[in-house]
Amino acid sequence: MPLPLIALFIAAFAFGTTEFVIAGVLPQVAGGLGVSVPTAGYLVSGYALGIAIGGPLLTLATPNVARKTLLLWLTLVFTLGQVACALAPDFFSMLALRVAVAVAHGTYFGVAMVVATSLVSEERRGMAVALVLAGLTVSGIVGVPAGTAIGNAWGWRATFWTMTALGVLAAAAIAVLIPTSRVVAAPHAGLRREIGVLGRQQVWTSLIVMLMLMMGQFVPYTYITPLLEEVTGLTSQAVPWVLLASGIGATLGVFIGGKLAGPRLMSALVAMLALQGIVLAAMYAVSPYPLPMVVVIVVWGGVNFAIGTAVQTRILRWTADAPNLASSLIPSGFNVGIALAAFVGATMLNAGLSYRSLPLVGVVAMAVAVVTACLSYAAERRNGGRPPLPATSG
Repeated sequence: MPLPLIALFIAAFAFGTTEFVIAGVLPQVAGGLGVSVPTAGYLVSGYALGIAIGGPLLTLATPNVARKTLLLWLTLVFTLGQVACALAPDFFSMLALRVAVAVAHGTYFGVAMVVATSLVSEERRGMAVALVLAGLTVSGIVGVPAGTAIGNAWGWRATFWTMTALGVLAAAAIAVLIPTSRVVAAPHAGLRREIGVLGRQQVWTSLIVMLMLMMGQFVPYTYITPLLEEVTGLTSQAVPWVLLASGIGATLGVFIGGKLAGPRLMSALVAMLALQGIVLAAMYAVSPYPLPMVVVIVVWGGVNFAIGTAVQTRILRWTADAPNLASSLIPSGFNVGIALAAFVGATMLNAGLSYRSLPLVGVVAMAVAVVTACLSYAAERRNGGRPPLPATSG
């Protein structure tokens, strides 16, 4: 495994942990800042908006900055942001700080994906993307539970001091392990070309598939605890262990997706989307039965992240000549999908539908994704197009 990819993994782990650990210490943060828990929840949505909106804007503003330099600055913003969050005196300063870190988060993943694929041969690009994504999944398995435990033991501010140390480690890894000679600057594609590549059908259809993927994942996942407790009948003590198993499945799925994101990427992608539709239908069918439900949830997480790796690899492959804006839209698309999925799920529940019905949205979403991917692949084969070569650095 190339050492530079390990550095990118560590920073991805840090960003992923700080995004989601807030949920584990949210009641303590609310009490410490003197606001209600629902109000403190805006720290989650504010972070998502910072990624979705701020990430692409900062990416467009820094096209000529050397990639290693930019990665170092982003991890520095992360580290200083954790210090500031640990010292935040009130809710509004905490919210502003979280949004600032989120902008760095959104930019980091766009840049890291491009850097990761530039450091390996073409046939290994899927695995390079998978390793960066693994930082996110491992953060859910290790980082978030550890950060929550630290917050419960020593207070939520201790969680952010721990994140500060993680930021220092990430910055040091990037400084030492990322080769300056091979990662110099982003391609000088120009704003018009950066926007223009988004019009390629392989790109915008992949973004549609990504949105459908998030609907299939986060409509049920947002409400997974009440689904498991009220429908499946699991105890509250058992739910974290099920989510841990799902996270392990997701991590394995990332690397499976990296393996499949080779020359036959589209065939594998269509098959995985169809499989995920079947898995979601099975989730609806077996939700009242604990053991089958746990098995389905583990497979569900694994297939979801396998698809995510393949979709992102396809976007990077078809925007290689102008990758900056497109790569930054990947984390933006995920976060927009997460927000939309939570809204759809809430609308269904408010309309009187049961938690059990939530996976059915994913079945429909996967059907749309399969049709979209098939039409895109057919058009690609009909036109005989080939992915562009990477633009040369200036």
